[in-house]
Amino acid sequence: MNDSTDTLSCVMIPMNGRQLLLPNVSIAEVVDFAGTEAPAGGPEWLAGKLEWRGLDLPIISYDAANGGAAIATAGSRGRIVVLNTIGDHHDRVPFMALVTQGIPSQTRLTEDQVKRLDGDTGSADLMQVDVDGETAYIPDLGFLESLAIEASQN
Repeated sequence: MNDSTDTLSCVMIPMNGRQLLLPNVSIAEVVDFAGTEAPAGGPEWLAGKLEWRGLDLPIISYDAANGGAAIATAGSRGRIVVLNTIGDHHDRVPFMALVTQGIPSQTRLTEDQVKRLDGDTGSADLMQVDVDGETAYIPDLGFLESLAIEASQN
């Protein structure tokens, strides 16, 4: 038996009725949810702006970006997850933010613990997976980054 099994540090992020699975390295910081107002006439997925480290980041409602209802409040356990962007536009939009419905939790996973499912996905989902018997969604970061770029141009 090989005790040096490769593991990846991941984060499970609670959303409305689902959870996201991301590698830990994609997250720059998790901050407390501070009441923010979405701009009038803005897209439904734009939950507001976050002033973070001298930057004005768009806060994306993953639920609304995925075709669901926008969540007006994150609740008492809600947080904002600041994500590193990875696309070609990283110099213009180096970070984006997602509003969560709870406190993200860290986990270490092996490849054997994550299995792709054939379930329904929305436009903000890359795929649905089973993580040790729990369903999670891997977000489509390219799609979310395109929303962050759109928001930063307004």
